[in-house]
Amino acid sequence: MFKTRITELLGIDYPIVAGGMRNLSRAELVAAVSQAGAMGILDSSRFASADELRDEIKKTRSLTDKPFGINITLFPWGDASLNDRFIEVLVEEGVRAVETSGFKGPGEFIERLHAGNVKLIHKVASARHAVAAEREGADAVTIVGFEQGGALGREDATTFILVPRTVDEVKIPVLAGGGIGDARGLVAALALGAEGVVMGTRFLATTECPVHPGFKEWMVKARETDLAVIGHSVGRKSRVIRNKATEDIIDAEGKGASADELRPLLERDAPSAMQDGDVIEGRGGSGQVVGLVNRVMSAREVVQEMVTQALTLRKRLDEMLPIS
Repeated sequence: MFKTRITELLGIDYPIVAGGMRNLSRAELVAAVSQAGAMGILDSSRFASADELRDEIKKTRSLTDKPFGINITLFPWGDASLNDRFIEVLVEEGVRAVETSGFKGPGEFIERLHAGNVKLIHKVASARHAVAAEREGADAVTIVGFEQGGALGREDATTFILVPRTVDEVKIPVLAGGGIGDARGLVAALALGAEGVVMGTRFLATTECPVHPGFKEWMVKARETDLAVIGHSVGRKSRVIRNKATEDIIDAEGKGASADELRPLLERDAPSAMQDGDVIEGRGGSGQVVGLVNRVMSAREVVQEMVTQALTLRKRLDEMLPIS
């Protein structure tokens, strides 16, 4: 068992969180992560009503009695009015934690969450936004570096820079995200001052994740160079598979396409690599840590391997840095 402010705050054995992944963080994956001693995070964005979320919470609880959390998006797309009802449900159901992210801070929900004894973790991509989240009352912050998958922050700063910068600026616990997928990333994050890690990409390649088997197979074979960042010129950067579906976008941006020229390419219909398994013509996201994924494992195996190898790394470091 590890002991950090994150494990104590969340009531978990290991300082590992499986961040909420749109349409993929469902009861089976979340429960498996939590049952292993880490914390799984349900994705609320896939639900059209509070009752649907309540049902998924109950399903998760039927699979584990360990703490888990829920992701609430604060981005302007989607039905933001649902968030009020989601907060009401998760407080009523006694959910342990909420993970938020978006262009605005979580301040509007702080009082209600704390009144319901729910811990709030706000995800940011810069130290200044971490400071703002702390000021609004967040219990912890996740700082994500440019290495992450999916939507990216405005600054192209890496996790190794952002974690110590953020730790120096805030007093609340810091979780590190982006480019972390094994024990080496966990130990490095702790050495940088973080008190836990958030992982997404590594948990995509697990037996419990509902991503298409074809996408999992691609992940096992992929390298970090098989990805590209698109959406620079419209302020919506994301890291995606480098394939036929994205090469037109990559080429257009390389030639300096304007936002008006690029938008039709970004918005055109394409298969989903993650849902349909079409990794040639389809679109899908991933973090650079995909280069470290060499096999599909259960969520429990991912967590236990990280913990076991972290203890081995600690012994190695003790031998390198003997106490005189």
